[in-house]
Formats: sequence, structure tokens, C-alpha cells
Amino acid sequence: MSRTKFIAGNWKMNTTPTEAAALAADVAAAVKDVNGVDVAVCPPYTNIAAVAAAIKGTNVQLGAQNVHVVEKDGKIVTSGAYTGEIAPGMLKDAGVAWVILGHSERRQYFGETDAGVNLKIRACFEAGLLPIICVGETLEQRESGITVKVVEEQVRGAYANIPAAQAAKTVIAYEPVWAIGTGKTASPEQAQEVHAQIRALLTTLYDAPTAQAIRIQYGGSMNAKNAAELLSQPDIDGGLIGGAALKAADFAVIVKAGAK
Repeated sequence: MSRTKFIAGNWKMNTTPTEAAALAADVAAAVKDVNGVDVAVCPPYTNIAAVAAAIKGTNVQLGAQNVHVVEKDGKIVTSGAYTGEIAPGMLKDAGVAWVILGHSERRQYFGETDAGVNLKIRACFEAGLLPIICVGETLEQRESGITVKVVEEQVRGAYANIPAAQAAKTVIAYEPVWAIGTGKTASPEQAQEVHAQIRALLTTLYDAPTAQAIRIQYGGSMNAKNAAELLSQPDIDGGLIGGAALKAADFAVIVKAGAK
């Protein structure tokens, strides 16, 4: 089946609200005539309102970088005494459509787990948000030959008890940790190999139509120079863009590569 490419910019802990509004406006202007590709920007929480205003009425969607939920007595709790945290419903009301979950930086620095990602996926669907689920191996894991094992555990954990109808609406971002922000990029062949393995796993977890419906982005130093080659691979359905997303012109090049 034909899957619409999806290019999302993860701005991480960058930009003030004023800077974010300007960047979002520049992105929207740069991609306004691009068709056949989905586009989103994911600013820090403080900038969501400013970015929402800047992209209103454009073809750019709004995303966030994380949510906080807990489970008590078998129920998902999305409000309460959790100082400094943001709930899914807050994001939805602010105009957010997508949420990045399980990014390797969240796993590395904040101890996020596969079970926690699964809980957040469930909470996001309850709130009407769509998840971008990050998976990927470290350099040590790749060199040890356990990339498939690591990624499979992350995918299985994330999708535990997620029904096929919801799974089909999710996006997976395969991000080899060793390629994030390092300037190193998996070769198109390396990236395609893991993307194909993820899709094969999804086929066993669900069925072929569901696996074919799920878009799998590549993340890990995708930029204006290498995007076209990466996006030409049959199972690479877009990109989760870090550094290059902070420059509207570079981000637009990647978006346009996804539209071809």
C-alpha cells in the first residue's frame, strides 16, 4: 500500500516562544505549496501556544515532545499532584495532534521504560492524541549484534495490549541512538533493513494490513543532504528531524524530498 510520508521536527529544548513563533511561521511559508506529505513541528511545552497561532490555517500540524501519566489501581491517571508535568488532555486542548513518546533522550536521562511508553500510548489515545513512538539501539548494542533484539523488545513493549485499530494510527520513529545529534547516519541500506524488520514484527503482532498502515520514520541525523536517499527506501515513511528542523530552509528541503 502507499503510505503518505510524514516529516516531523523535534525542536527539543530549543527556542523561546518568540523564536518558536518565527521559526514556525518560516516553516509554514516554506512548505505551503508542498502536497502529498504530512508535516508537523514539536516545540517545547512553553512554546505550544505561540506555535499553534503561527501555523493556524496552514498545512503544518502541531506536536509535543512528551506527556506525563501514571497508573494507579489499574487506571490511567492524567491529573493531580505532579508538579512540572503536562497531561495529554492539556496538550489536546492546546491544539496538539501528535506526541513524541519514548525518545532515546527520555530513556537515557529520565529512565523511561517500554512499560511507561505503553501507558502513555494508551493515555494519548484516550485524549485523542496520536503517538510517535521512538525505538532504537545504542552503538554498543549495534556492535554487539543485538539491534534486532533491542528494537523488537521496544516495539513489543510499546504495543502491548494496543488494539490493531489504534496501532494502525501510530507512527514509529526508528532512531539509532548512535546517530542522534552525532552527524553519523545509518546508511540507507542499514536503515531500511531495520525498518523492514520492524514491519515484519508488526505483521506478527497484528496482521499484514495493520503493519502496512503503520508509518515508520527514520530519525538520526537526517538532513537536507541525505533525506532524499533515505526516503527513497521502501519502508522509510518519513523522518523525525532534530537539528535540521531548527532551520526552516533545511527542514523544507526534507519535506519536499518526502513529497517526491
